[in-house]
Amino acid sequence: MAVFWKAMAGGLLLTLSLTLLGWGVEGQGNRQGKKEVSGGATVYLGQDRDIWRPMMYTTVNLSEIRSIKSSFQLRTFDPEGAIFYGDTKNGQDWFVLSLMDGIPLMQISREDILVSVAGGPKLNDGKWHTLEVSHQEKFVVLEVDGSNRLEVGMQSKQTQEILVGELRLAVGGILIDKEKMIVQFQPQMDGCVREGSWLNLSIPWEADVEELWPCYQNIQPGSYFAGTGFAIFNTSVFPIEADHVVKTELWGDFSKMDGTILSIKAPGQEIIFALVANNNTKEVTLTFGEEKLSMNDTFKRLVITFETDKLQVFQDEDESKTTKLSIAGSHPGYLTPWRGGRLAFGGLLGKGEDDVGSQFLTGCLEKIQVQGKDVDLDLAVKHMSISSHSCPA
Repeated sequence: MAVFWKAMAGGLLLTLSLTLLGWGVEGQGNRQGKKEVSGGATVYLGQDRDIWRPMMYTTVNLSEIRSIKSSFQLRTFDPEGAIFYGDTKNGQDWFVLSLMDGIPLMQISREDILVSVAGGPKLNDGKWHTLEVSHQEKFVVLEVDGSNRLEVGMQSKQTQEILVGELRLAVGGILIDKEKMIVQFQPQMDGCVREGSWLNLSIPWEADVEELWPCYQNIQPGSYFAGTGFAIFNTSVFPIEADHVVKTELWGDFSKMDGTILSIKAPGQEIIFALVANNNTKEVTLTFGEEKLSMNDTFKRLVITFETDKLQVFQDEDESKTTKLSIAGSHPGYLTPWRGGRLAFGGLLGKGEDDVGSQFLTGCLEKIQVQGKDVDLDLAVKHMSISSHSCPA
């Protein structure tokens, strides 16, 4: 997937082209020992890597550019993330396409001009959308599904120049300091692109990853845990309300989960709370200190409320199916771990302060809420094997 832009006579000519870049059936090594990838196949943008580092990139001589239009298809439930980056003059002039709140966002820097524009329909509905980027006179035009358009026009008063040299392209990240952008965003993108056509070029792209991750044929909203890692938050980011209650809600098919769903550790103490699914026994076990509650795993929603003197568990929507755990004298209060502790989704926190975990979860949490607000795992310290916004359906 590529966006191309360069300057030509008459002011700024932004020649952009976004493409679906897909892996071939198998990545091939090049002379530098890096994997080469080709356009046209389906590729997952959430590949394991540093969150700002592009998943793939290429460099092309400007003299080889013949096309000023490209198209690709994008599918995601993720409201935010980097899609494409391009630059000339080794990063002095650059272009970034991303999503923000599910809406396309273009940011462009050239000479004395820095501009950003966002608009169009929300694209994070889990459906395939066709995007086409082209240059039309002094405008860069992003077209979505053949009709919705986002346009940005730029014209510099500086003397025009004929660009020579190289154009750098990158997918899923950027090659400049993120502080140079007008609008800051989270770069991780849990999404897929396919059926790309870019610049009519056949040069290969390079990727630093060792393993190429596939895209699932069908997806649903949620957070998918592959059994290899977990997501950690400081509990201080979840404020305790005036009524001294912390409410945690989890949605999903608990009968298809296996491993630690949730664990909490107070500062300097052992694990004080754990919620674990066992696919062999078909039970979900909740442990708080020495107290333990085992439940049949047939429910689809679990609500856990932490209060000063008790902990309550609700299954599905039926509050009659409620079990209260009373506090034991040797325990700290039920709200103690929520004051400066650690909370992990998808794994059991370690005993030390390094938070090395175990008993990782395999399965899909369709929705996670704390204090009535959706939890975005992209804001956590997490293992890259976790798909924050989609699960295989």
